[in-house]
Amino acid sequence: MSKRVAIFLSGGGSNMRSLVVDMAGDHPARPVLVLSNRADSGGIEWARGQGIATEVVDHRPFKGDRAGFEAEIAARLVPYDIDLICLAGFMRVLTAGFVGPWQGRMLNIHPSLLPKYRGLNTHARALEAGESEAGCTVHEVTAELDDGPILGQARVPILGDDTPETLAARVLEQEHILYPAVLRRFAAGDRTPLFLP
Repeated sequence: MSKRVAIFLSGGGSNMRSLVVDMAGDHPARPVLVLSNRADSGGIEWARGQGIATEVVDHRPFKGDRAGFEAEIAARLVPYDIDLICLAGFMRVLTAGFVGPWQGRMLNIHPSLLPKYRGLNTHARALEAGESEAGCTVHEVTAELDDGPILGQARVPILGDDTPETLAARVLEQEHILYPAVLRRFAAGDRTPLFLP
């Protein structure tokens, strides 16, 4: 029985697209829902074009009521009988109240070699620190921001003339390889970390 996957995003959804394209054939999972906190996110339009169900839960009416926002997301998931959640550029921090019931069943991709550079502006921070390499990490989501067991990492050398933008573009290429590979293994029950060179 294929695992039923919900993908959360806030923007164009390039990681969502790479996951969806990979979830075909003998893959142990299928994309059944794409959820966004923004109605104008490009990822929602693309998912609709692929025939995937979509839901939008705008965070703005819930200003100051994170629990209410998360309760609405949880309610939207119920009809789809979701097994796994993949966060793919979902730019809202989820609290322990939401994460708890999904512990061990929710993945995230982060554009740094965790545990380094949790949070935002990862590429600029890596450059400022004089790092020789950067990369991306897929991890299980816990209540702690960008924490949780590491399921995979891909490394990218930092070049002498890199800017945050050029580095981000090269890291994103690796994200599109790493995330689908990790999800494929994870959905089949393999939580052994995958390290790409």
